[in-house]
Amino acid sequence: MRFERKNKYTMDDLLQIMTILRSPEGCPWDREQTHKTIRNNLIEETYEAVEAIDKEDSELLEEELGDVLLQVVFHSQLEKENGNFDFSDVVDGVAKKMIERHPHVFGNVTVQNSSEVLKNWDAIKRRTKGRKTVSQVLEGVSPALPALMRSQKIGKKILQADGKTPDKAVSLSELEEAVQNVSQLPETAEESEKMQTIGKLLFSAVSLSEALGVEAEQTLAQYCDSIVASYQKADK
Repeated sequence: MRFERKNKYTMDDLLQIMTILRSPEGCPWDREQTHKTIRNNLIEETYEAVEAIDKEDSELLEEELGDVLLQVVFHSQLEKENGNFDFSDVVDGVAKKMIERHPHVFGNVTVQNSSEVLKNWDAIKRRTKGRKTVSQVLEGVSPALPALMRSQKIGKKILQADGKTPDKAVSLSELEEAVQNVSQLPETAEESEKMQTIGKLLFSAVSLSEALGVEAEQTLAQYCDSIVASYQKADK
């Protein structure tokens, strides 16, 4: 398969490269891959892009965003070969979604601030997804998310559905109750009971962080850093 080398490549070139790699004349490794075999690649590349953002490293971010894009192209190529959709369908779908979710830009809706934008976004998403009940909204939170991130999203969705804002006092009492339940858990308890009890403790802790306006993921990460730093200090 012919391919023209250039000083600068375009999106069309990247799509052609992936087609070549997956062709009989292409790369043996690329031809063997499936959605599941490269599933973790997408996760890893996304986290590496996040690391570049945290480091405020533009050069690294450029590279890592390219790696994330490659994963999107790869998965799209697999579906194209299966006759389901291709990269252009992915682009078309997300473009239509952005237009529909921004009626204040592409329509006649008026908003006063970013809070109203997010409120409209959630309302439009619920309508287009056909989610009318709280359970349907919660089912829309992907179970593939890391547990901490998923618990944060579930907590927010519940509060939004109830029309409430995080309450520090309520969250603190829930956390205290969860701690008490854990302390009273007998050694003979079944594993499922232990998991349920510890799960409530962890979820209550995340809810408390939400009530305090603290990012649970970032807070836990910083605490882990402090533990590592304390041992490093002890070694000196």
